[in-house]
Amino acid sequence: MDMKSLIKQFLLWRYKHISQKNFVLFLSAFVGLSAGLAAVTLKNITYSIQVSLEEGIVFSQNQLYFILPIVGLLLVYLIKKYMFRKEMSPSVPPYIKRAVPSLLYSLLRQKGLLSYKLIYHPLILAPLTIGFGGSVGLLGPAITSGSAISSNLSRLMHIDKKTRTLLIACATAGAIASMFKSPIAAIVFAVEVFSLDLTFVSLLPLLIASISSVLTSYFFLGDEVLFNFTLTDKFTINDTAFYIILGLVTGIASIYFTKIYFAIYAFFDRFKTKFIKLLVGGSSIGVMLYFIPPLYGEGLSFTRDLFDGNHLHALGSNLFDDYLDNIWVVIVLLIGFTIFKVIAMTTTFAAGGVGGVIVPTMVMGSALGNVVAKVINNIGFGHQVSESNFTLIGMAGLIAGVIHAPLTAIFLIAEITGGYELFLPLMITVAISYMITKNYMEHTIYTKELAERGNLLTHDKDHNVLTSMNIDSVIEQDFIKLQPEMSLGDMLHKGVSKSNRNLFPVINQDNILVGIILLDDIRSIMFDQSLYESTSVETFMHIPPGFIDYEKDSMRIVMQKFQDTNAWNLPVIKNGKYYGFVSKSKLLTAYRRELINFT
Repeated sequence: MDMKSLIKQFLLWRYKHISQKNFVLFLSAFVGLSAGLAAVTLKNITYSIQVSLEEGIVFSQNQLYFILPIVGLLLVYLIKKYMFRKEMSPSVPPYIKRAVPSLLYSLLRQKGLLSYKLIYHPLILAPLTIGFGGSVGLLGPAITSGSAISSNLSRLMHIDKKTRTLLIACATAGAIASMFKSPIAAIVFAVEVFSLDLTFVSLLPLLIASISSVLTSYFFLGDEVLFNFTLTDKFTINDTAFYIILGLVTGIASIYFTKIYFAIYAFFDRFKTKFIKLLVGGSSIGVMLYFIPPLYGEGLSFTRDLFDGNHLHALGSNLFDDYLDNIWVVIVLLIGFTIFKVIAMTTTFAAGGVGGVIVPTMVMGSALGNVVAKVINNIGFGHQVSESNFTLIGMAGLIAGVIHAPLTAIFLIAEITGGYELFLPLMITVAISYMITKNYMEHTIYTKELAERGNLLTHDKDHNVLTSMNIDSVIEQDFIKLQPEMSLGDMLHKGVSKSNRNLFPVINQDNILVGIILLDDIRSIMFDQSLYESTSVETFMHIPPGFIDYEKDSMRIVMQKFQDTNAWNLPVIKNGKYYGFVSKSKLLTAYRRELINFT
């Protein structure tokens, strides 16, 4: 018996014995387990590569580690070109460059259907990128792999689009929960980023997926946490003003992060071939690593050293070793790390590397928080703040500002460090950072390019329904076209008598719309035969109240045009020529049908 027959029999058995609700819960547990295994696999492969390079390669012993990133990027390039050549055909537009945006696009435009090849691509390419020193994180690839597993599983089990979206969110939550051992933050991230409705129907599968993923991580990796943070200095009311300052600083840094991210991508888009991007990007990363060694890899050890108060070990050996007894030199070096971390990260991406954004954001935020604390402690105010606490909360502030997910930032940092006693300063810093960046820029590095092209899901149901609708589904083309020089008699004989519509487009020889005629426009004279030859179509035609641009107008704009013009039909123009009409009745019918799918 082949696999298809087995699956068919299982599905028949399932329909008879397991309710849809319980089946979704079972799938969410399996998806969480799979996402956890993908995250654990990524961690282990990357760690193995890093250990082998540190212990067995002469580069690291001779302080030539800055050469390794270009080697890793070259391996990724060769694998993509020769091993995955037929498999790397893009399923999303080229302007979408990262894991989370590609998932958001897929959920909207491709019904959440992901290629099965995305299950193993990140497991190979991301460890090579990061293991050889690429300054990116593992979370994005883990989310991609887990989401591809859930998408293909749902397709195999004949799951509908809405449930498939929930399972992909479960995979995302599972990847975060396994990577950081933070199940609550994982659920919150899925709700904030994927714009899910936080109801019991969605909450329970997300919870089950997070639990099963965390248990998987504990089984394979033990009870170790990402950061060993011990709270030694509790929050005091006198520190409030300084946490407000930290929120301002992280908010400004978030804007810098986003601006640099898109600027570097724009710079690399000038290069015509991927190989040139690799050479330029790999060389740039090598130069940055030579002067700032902590930029190597994810940078988690850098943050751990800052938590331990060991900034000298965090900075590593560099050209300024003789001056590190001066705290202001240390502060300048930490600022330099903060500035160049996002540059190194984006350069790794633009050069062809595979990785994630959140971990580098956390590392950059930790350096920024540590800098603020050191400045406060050494500027002469006479007030001392906890450097470890500021290091921790700086991470949350930058995450909230960069990805516009304040609740995720609070719970993620609190869970991975056990710093629940710092909830109040976390909320202060995160709120200020989020407000600054949200007011300055509406969208994040995840959503900006999607939003500009009308491909972004939000928590606004009306917006989501209109965004998910396809204009082709509401365009009608069964209208009899008239020419402006036609006589009234010809129009009645060739148009009105043969049409079941009361609207007629008037086009010229180049198929350009020059006007429209309504049946009401000729009703009073249509039986006056004396006018049949003496009058023409252009006598009665008039300009429509509005036009729909097929290439530019989103469904939101189309709906707005109907509201503004109070028209029942609007012509569609494609490439400057007549293409059809959209009727208000058909548009509203399609809207109601899509709204049912969302609710």
